[in-house]
Amino acid sequence: MPACATLADLLQVRADRQGDAPAFRYFDGRGEMLAELDYRALWRKAAGVAAHLRERAQPGERALLVYPPGLEFLPAFLGCVLARVTPVPLALPRRLAGRDASVAILADCRPALALTVSERLDVADKLPLADPSGWIATDLIAPRDDFADRPAPEELALLQYTSGSTSTPKGVMVSHANLIANLGMIAQALGNDERSSYASWTPLFHDMGLILNALQALYVGAPCHLMAPTQFMQRPLTWLKLISEYRIDVAGGPNFGFDLCVDRLRPEAAEGLDLSRWRVAFNGAEPVRAETLERFAKAFAPYGFRREAFYPCYGMAEATLLISGGRPGAPVTVRAGAADPTPFVACGQALTGESLAIVDPQTRLRRPQGAVGEIWARGPHVAQGYWSQPEATATTFRARIVGEDGDWLRTGDLGFLDEEGRLYPVGRIKDLIIIRGVNHHPQDIERTVEACHPALSRHNGAAFALATPDGERLVIVQEVERVARMAADLEEVEAAIREAVTQAHEVTPHRIVLLRPGALPKTTSGKIQRSLARRLFLEGGLALARGSLA
Repeated sequence: MPACATLADLLQVRADRQGDAPAFRYFDGRGEMLAELDYRALWRKAAGVAAHLRERAQPGERALLVYPPGLEFLPAFLGCVLARVTPVPLALPRRLAGRDASVAILADCRPALALTVSERLDVADKLPLADPSGWIATDLIAPRDDFADRPAPEELALLQYTSGSTSTPKGVMVSHANLIANLGMIAQALGNDERSSYASWTPLFHDMGLILNALQALYVGAPCHLMAPTQFMQRPLTWLKLISEYRIDVAGGPNFGFDLCVDRLRPEAAEGLDLSRWRVAFNGAEPVRAETLERFAKAFAPYGFRREAFYPCYGMAEATLLISGGRPGAPVTVRAGAADPTPFVACGQALTGESLAIVDPQTRLRRPQGAVGEIWARGPHVAQGYWSQPEATATTFRARIVGEDGDWLRTGDLGFLDEEGRLYPVGRIKDLIIIRGVNHHPQDIERTVEACHPALSRHNGAAFALATPDGERLVIVQEVERVARMAADLEEVEAAIREAVTQAHEVTPHRIVLLRPGALPKTTSGKIQRSLARRLFLEGGLALARGSLA
């Protein structure tokens, strides 16, 4: 790997060493290639964007990146990097403004510019800048052969906003030093080099899509094959066909993506599929389910998939991205916590140059091996803090273990370490449900609910606690399958949920609300927004399968 201090150095090295080699390809939902960029073309387009930005903004100012799926995002992002204008990746605003974080992000980072493609300049109406002329269509900018300026390692490489699954999104300040450090950690952990190849459907505005896929591929000099998330949702088998056709060895995504592949598998459509070269099937960004790995391994073993390719991992924006990962080819380890029979999947160990600790979130004392506590991390990949939030930065990024020196990152996630240092994440602290002194992880209840009746939609339910005069009570909101919504006996479905949850978790739901397809609030990366679901439940703002909350 080249010795580069910044992402700008890395881009220059790749253009010089591998100029004509394919860097990125973009495919439609049927697997047809729509666009391709080699490293030299990527550099030239980025240099053109950088020169244009330098005429419009000062180093350190922010630029929103609001792009539809495709390749235009990449030269725009790298052009910002070259110009020392801090890029802020952002999803296209949703139609349901009440569930969209883009307006809050706009107010928080106060961008001088906003970049998109010419066909989507209409988005300016939804995201008004202080200066309306700050909207730029980068696909209309002419490429250049050079751009002389370079950022310093301590400068910001990007402002990556958190998913907002448990709170208002915060802008994580990722420096070039943080980014290069984590890219190096990822390459070593996954065993990547320029002989590797990637296939990804996760969006480029999300840290998994941008860092673990696109920038990691750029870091090692490997080709990256991209498709739109919506296309994957409609035709997940296309992703697997790209893996087969282009001999991909590194590809992955959130847990629900693997379930979706199994749910949509049709033998006649999978004829000729060859997954035998898939070396690292990483699974992260949400709780990794043991049953998902088992379902996928069984379903795709006839097509050459090897279960040792599974690579459960754990990370978050505050640590640039990856926090823990295992050894490629090692068997997946599944265990239960000391006081919890739920099967949890090991998500690897601390990366090179990193330390992990399990800490009591109240006392800030280390927890013993096998005991659940908050996951804390430290290393060169831990970001600089939250944009314009010094108090939250101090709380989250400058934590101290009692009796020890040195700052730690508080992840807000619960987990435990085994005797070999393997990390088992078990859930978010803010999502934990405590009823009559007993802890319940919402993911466990949601898993029980979705499996109890065929009319219920997988990965589309939320469990949360509600304060009542009798103490904390359990509320469940769950989507009904599209086909079953009008035909199913909803009273029967509700009864099945109540019985299953009571038997499996020894807690009786206070309210069960069945929702229309698509009604459950989620982040742009597919994470369930339990806190928002709770607020919408209280406000009567959830779209029900039939009837009304009253």
